[in-house]
Parts: sequence; structure tokens; C-alpha cells
Amino acid sequence: MGKNIVRKILESHLVSGELKPGSPIQIRVDEVYTQDATGTMAWLQFEATGVEKVKVPLAVSYVDHNMIQSNFRNPDDHLFLQTAARRFGAYFSRPGNGICHQVNLERFARPGWVALGTDSHTPTNGGIGMLAIGVGGLDAATVMAGLPYELQMPEVVNVYLTGRLERPWVTAMDVILELLRRLTVKGGVGRVFEYTGPGVEDLNVTERATITNMGAELGATTSIFPSDEKTRHFLAAQGRQEHWIELVPDPDASYDERIEIDLGSLEPLIAQPHSPDNVVPIRDVAGKKINQVCIGSCTNSSYQAMKAVALILKGRRVADNVSLHINPGSKQVYEMLARDGSLADMIAAGARMLESSCGPCIGMGGSPGTGHISIRSYNRNFRGRCGNKDAHVYLTNPLACAVMAITGEITDPRDTDIDMPALSEPEEFIINDNMLIPPAEEGSEVEIIKGPNIKEVPLKEPLEEEINAEVVLKVGDNITTDDIMPAGSDILPLRSNIPAISEYVFYNLDRDFSKRALGAKKRGGGIIVGGDNYGQGSSREHAAIAPMYLGIKVVVARSFARIHRKNLINFGIIPMTFVNGDDYSKIEQGDMIRITSVPESLNSNQQYRLYNITKDTYIDCRSDLSDRERELILSGGLLAYVRKKFQ
Repeated sequence: MGKNIVRKILESHLVSGELKPGSPIQIRVDEVYTQDATGTMAWLQFEATGVEKVKVPLAVSYVDHNMIQSNFRNPDDHLFLQTAARRFGAYFSRPGNGICHQVNLERFARPGWVALGTDSHTPTNGGIGMLAIGVGGLDAATVMAGLPYELQMPEVVNVYLTGRLERPWVTAMDVILELLRRLTVKGGVGRVFEYTGPGVEDLNVTERATITNMGAELGATTSIFPSDEKTRHFLAAQGRQEHWIELVPDPDASYDERIEIDLGSLEPLIAQPHSPDNVVPIRDVAGKKINQVCIGSCTNSSYQAMKAVALILKGRRVADNVSLHINPGSKQVYEMLARDGSLADMIAAGARMLESSCGPCIGMGGSPGTGHISIRSYNRNFRGRCGNKDAHVYLTNPLACAVMAITGEITDPRDTDIDMPALSEPEEFIINDNMLIPPAEEGSEVEIIKGPNIKEVPLKEPLEEEINAEVVLKVGDNITTDDIMPAGSDILPLRSNIPAISEYVFYNLDRDFSKRALGAKKRGGGIIVGGDNYGQGSSREHAAIAPMYLGIKVVVARSFARIHRKNLINFGIIPMTFVNGDDYSKIEQGDMIRITSVPESLNSNQQYRLYNITKDTYIDCRSDLSDRERELILSGGLLAYVRKKFQ
């Protein structure tokens, strides 16, 4: 039986384990990249390992999230990241150089490589044939310190594409929205999506990257396209043709499942509030008045997408009731738009041009007003992520966004008289890497500069024999990491200060949570109870490290999102699932729980009997930890484990 692309890459990088779905495997990593919202902590954690220099072939530190400099915190973090990168052997992408995924696709990503990124949208790089996986900062730090990366071997799902997109109004964004419509935000858990079929030839690298980027919303481990002639063209246009290799599945490659999508059958789609899988045709909700349009982010900010938006806006005017925000994905894209006149067309139409950063997507500026409708070409529309939980965010393709900015209402672009030619990638991109700072030749001579907001990494004590803890919060299904640890311009700058940011855990759901959790910590600790898909969304490990700081010992849920589950383990919190899902109803907030013989249970069958002291009932739970994950929990987390290993 032939091999698929995922298997070929994993086989060439396998350190230990068997490539059987669900089995733990360890793999060698070629690149690690961080972004500033998670990277500050990741580099503090790397420093704490005591390792003198990164041990992966390539490491890059990006600044793209915490860009608003309203006080000293963000610029201090930026200087720390720059000096840490110089000291430890990483490239540093300066503020303004662009969004990490877009810049990495342009300047560093390679077919056949394995990359880890401290952001859930790292799979963007799968558009170039790279196996790129989003992880927490501590996983990134320990891999940079020289350890392999461990994961459970995912199932590989073949998404077989046929036909051609009905351009210009149906774009790559509609492909991934269609997949979300079919599979939901839980449909990719434990899976990698590998795209093949004749329809692949209709998509260039940046269009493929749009699809792999938003595959994160499926809960997928990652997504990947072949490396073919379209890939060669992109790398040649970026001046990196020497990085190209052909990477395609064998003709008789096997997969765990197959899904077919006829590109020619798709129509313009839109995700309604407040979930990326709440997808309907645009025509079904047409006519609603809107207040804001945001175009860009790591999902749809390539030169091709931005040039198309400029052509739609050229000679036209943004509607009086609409505020149009545009954030090109990289300095490269921005410069090309400026030189070809597209930027002038956007400005003339009434667009508010933002810097090359995540911006409104992460709640850093651009928040909609109360009750307002915002149309975005971004990847997430969770309630409150935009900076206002009383706003309504819709997701659609960038061309439809531009049309709606003009009409002032939700509009199927096919129902307008706008005529626009289809665009293709340029033959040559502008190459100007003057905002990429290489590592120092003698890193040991570089001083790492830390501002007053940068605090040391907190550690958890090793696992105790018995846990007596209070249920400090009970939540429902699909709780996001935005729910657990909000972002936004007020909270995001505290990412390097765990005591300060811990005050905001579950802030948008329960403003008394942190105070209640600290009280429970003094009495023995806390437990959180969740439903299905607990921790979906971003890779932010602060959604685990801050609860750990607040004394959370266990999270019991019906099921977990992949990255968040791993982050909980990394910080010594046991992720347990109900043996009987109906037992979710037997625990309430405020109940006192006792778990005895915890290390013994962990080291044997991983079955735990939770005694609900308050209700005098028993609940059976389990943890499905690998041997290494058990060691991490027993040690008090990954950092404690690694420090012991390197001492």
C-alpha cells in the first residue's frame, strides 16, 4: 500500500513510536517559531531550561500580536524578545514586518519540513507542503532545548478536490467554510487533513494556505497540500527555489477517511455568530445592515487577496454606515500594494489602513460597537474575541467583504454589477528582509533585557498523594481559550506576568473566578468541570498556566481540544474525562471533591474514583496519558521535568 504525504514526512522525522492512529510518537523538528503573545513566556521558559543555544535548525521569534504601545509593557516585551533571539540563536522579525504565518510562508517555510509554532494557526504553512503544528509555548521551548516533540499519531483524512472555483466571488475561504459546515468545529480532532485531487491544481500556495490556516477551526492537528509546480512557482517568486522539493502522495496512498468537494459546486458562504461552523450561503442572510468590515489577518492577507480587494474598491466609496479596516499580512505585501497603486485606491475609497499585525482578529483595536455587525475575512468569531461580547461577527471571503463595505449590508457579491478580473500570483515578489534580524554570531555576549512587567515562570509542585479540592467553576460545551484566558488590548500585554494576568481567567464568563480560585487554593486547590471540546481555539498556554497559578489541580470534561489538553499536562493539571458522560450532571459548582491514591491510579490503569463529598456520590473518571505525559504530571509539569533532565 502506498504512502500519503503525512506518512512520508513523519517517517523521515520519526524518533520513536509507531505510526498507528492514537499511538504516541516522537518526531524531530526542523523549525520552531514563536509569536509575542505566547513567545515571551516561551523564551522565558527556554531560558529556564539552562540550555545555551537553540538546537533546532531554524528558530524565528515574531512580533505581531501585542503591537499597541499604549504603555511600557509591549515595547519592553519586544526588546526582551529581540535580545533573547540574538542571545539564543533565533531570527527576530521586528514589529511591522508582518503576521508570523504570512511571513513564515514567504521567507522560511519549506516542503517536507516539520514546524512547530506557538500559535494555533501554524498549519497555514501546510499550504506549501510543510507539516506545521500549533503548540503551547512550553512545548516549543523544550523542543528548542533539544527534545523531540511528542504527539498522538493522528488519523489522516483525504480531502479530495475536483473542479474549479467559480472565481472571482468564490474563493479558497469558501472551501474551508464548506468543510466547517459539514464537519463542525469538533470534526478535525485527532486528525490531519491532506488535500489531493485534480482541484488542487486550481489553487496557488496562498490560496492553499487560507484553507490550511482555518483548518485549525476544525480542531485538526494540522492540514497539508502537496508540493507541486504551483509550490515551485511560489518559492521561485520568493527567491527560494532551492527550497523546493516535489512531495505528493503515492498513487495508491491509503487514508483513514475520504471527503470529496467539487470546487465548482461551491457558492459564497458566510459563518454567522458566534462560531466558525455556523455556515450558510451569503444569500440566506443578505440584506442585514452592517457597521464594520475587517479584511486581512493571517487567513486572507496575501498580495493576491489584497490586490483583488483594491480592484473592487477602486473608484468606489465605503458606505456611510461602515468602518472598513484593512491589515495586509506582511511588510512584503504592504510594500507591493504601495508600489502598484493599490494602497492609494484603498485609502481613496475610505479604508482605515492598519499595520501588518493581527490587530482586530485578536481584539487589539478595531472593536465593533454595542450590538454592531462586523463582517470579517478572519478565522474566528467567538463571542467577545473582537473586544466586545455584545457585537455580532460574521466570517466570509475577502472579496465579499469588500463588496459589503461598499453596499453597507450583507450582500451576495454575485448580485452586484461589480465586474472584476480574476488574479493570479505575481511572477516575482519584492524581497526586502531588512526587518528580519539574524542571530548573533556570539550569542553568549548578548545581554537579555527584561522590563519590570516580565516575571519569572511559576512552577507547580510535584503531584500529591491525595487531592481535596473545590469545584470552582462548571461550564458547558465548546469553551474556548478566549473564554478561559481573554485577549484584547487590556489583557494581552500582561502575557509575561502570570500573577497579573491570572486575575482575568474566565473574566468574560465569571468575573469572580480568580478570587474564588485563590480562596480554594488556600483550602487545597480547585477543579474545573467542562463539557465537550473544552479548550477549543488558540494555542495560548496562558489558559493553562494561569489556572495552575490559581491552584487548579484537575479539569474534568467530556472531551478536550488537542492543544489545550497538552498545555494542561505541560503545567501539571490532570485532564480527566468522564467514564460515563451523564455523570457531568452529578457535579456542581461549589461541590467538594476528594481523589485518593492519585499517583497510584496514574501509574496503573488511569482510572480515578472521585468522591463528591457534598453530594455523597462517586464519579468514575479516567486520563488517557502516554508514558511521558504521566511523567510530566508526576513531576509537576514539563518545565520541572526538563530542568531535572538537564541538571
